[in-house]
Formats: sequence, C-alpha cells, structure tokens
Amino acid sequence: GAPVTGEKYAIVIGISDYPGTASDLQYCDDDAMDMVAALEGYGFSGNIITLTDGAATRTAIIEAIRYVAGQAEADDEVVFFFSGHGGRGKADDFDKEAIDECIWSHDGSSFVPIWDGELAVEFSAYETNRIVFIFDSCYAGGMTDLKGTGRIVAMATTENTLSAEYTALENGEFTYYMIDQGMIYCLADKYDSTAGVPDVTIEESWDYAKL
Repeated sequence: GAPVTGEKYAIVIGISDYPGTASDLQYCDDDAMDMVAALEGYGFSGNIITLTDGAATRTAIIEAIRYVAGQAEADDEVVFFFSGHGGRGKADDFDKEAIDECIWSHDGSSFVPIWDGELAVEFSAYETNRIVFIFDSCYAGGMTDLKGTGRIVAMATTENTLSAEYTALENGEFTYYMIDQGMIYCLADKYDSTAGVPDVTIEESWDYAKL
C-alpha cells in the first residue's frame, strides 16, 4: 500500500494470567511485549497502548479502542494485536452469524468475552481505513467481521482450530514466526527491502508465518 503519511497508533493486548489458575497461559504477555518492540521499530513509539494480564480487562480494552478512535484520522494507521484465549459461542453481538468468535478478556475475577460483532461495531467508528488486526488465539479465523476496505486481519488459526504455545520459543507459535522472526529479524523481507531498514509488510510476515 501507499506509505503512511499520518500518525501511527497501536493497541497491544497479551493475557497469560487469567482469573484463577486453571486457564493460565505462558507466553501471551511475552507475545505482547515482542509486538511492542516490533512496532517501536516501525515508528509507533509514543502511540502504543499496552494491556497485559490484570490490566487487560474488558473495560480497559474497549476504552482503549474508543480512545484511539477519537485520535486516529483518515491518513493514520492503526494496529490491534491480541494474544490470549479465544472462544466460540452464540452471542447477540450485532451480526447475523449463528456461531460467533470472541477474545477472552476478564473483569478481574471472571472471564469476559469481547465478541467479533462487538469489535466490528467499535472499529466502525474509525475514520481511517488503514487498520491491521492480528490475533494469536484459538478460533481466530472467525474474526472476519473485521474485514473491510483497507483493513487486514491476520489470524493464527482457522475458525475451527486451536493456537499453540511453545516453551522452546517462549512465544505463541504464530507470534514467534510472524512478529519475532518475520518483522523484528526481518526474515520475511522478500520484496523492496532496504538493508538495515525495518520495512517488512504485514503480507510478507503473514506469508512467512504460514510456511
């Protein structure tokens, strides 16, 4: 696409420590910090909202989306990254899907979903059509409600499959290959590359992670 001429904003979420202990993950907070490091290399410094573990409540996530909606203008670029549990179910979330997908947030004591239709409604308020969504979560392939002109949705799984974490990588598998290797180490940089300049596109990093 054309170079970004406006500001760059990001909302980065990683939840490893969910309420209780039975459903805790290992590396989603690490995924989030790696995403922040990658974005800082691509000019997002100062405009990144990072929410991890206990700070990543449903309320905080929705407020972050609405805050950036009030800041981002037509020529700006926005990245929304989530690493954590994903789920499926039936929800009255403003769309017509029989089965909906969600990202699992919390309220400090209980799991709380944010449904795909809810996210679509929140992001419909954005003036810019330069938005990248990245989901390293189970059933992420169902987040197609977020697609639109100028919007890219990069998903770790199909709508019927599970994501994976690997101790040897200390990351979610998708984040490790797409963000760490693909973007930070520029291993996905196949076209129009400039030595020493981080210019990997989302399409390049997605293709690299998919291999």
